[in-house]
Amino acid sequence: MSRSTKRSGILRSLSINIWSLSVDTAESHKRVCAKEGLAFKLLSDADTKVSENYGSLMEYKRQVDGKDVVTKLSARNTFIIDPQGKVAKVFVKVGPAGHSAEVLSALAELQKK
Repeated sequence: MSRSTKRSGILRSLSINIWSLSVDTAESHKRVCAKEGLAFKLLSDADTKVSENYGSLMEYKRQVDGKDVVTKLSARNTFIIDPQGKVAKVFVKVGPAGHSAEVLSALAELQKK
């Protein structure tokens, strides 16, 4: 069990819901969840609307067979949303290493308010 999976369990024990969102399809997410044993839900944003509304839509430009190709991706951002549905904290361009501990710390601070 990965540290991230263990921390996901800690967050759920605090009645905190965890979701991950990307522009990949639901089928792709099913395969990833099965392969990685993820302990949180992956949401599909195939039409990119949610990613765009949260300012997390980015474009990845590359060449394929000599042609420029632009792929839309969801940036690795984290949003903590309070019980009233308001964004309480944003982490931009996160990396997986150490991020769950960072989120736990932020949650502890937010709960003090």
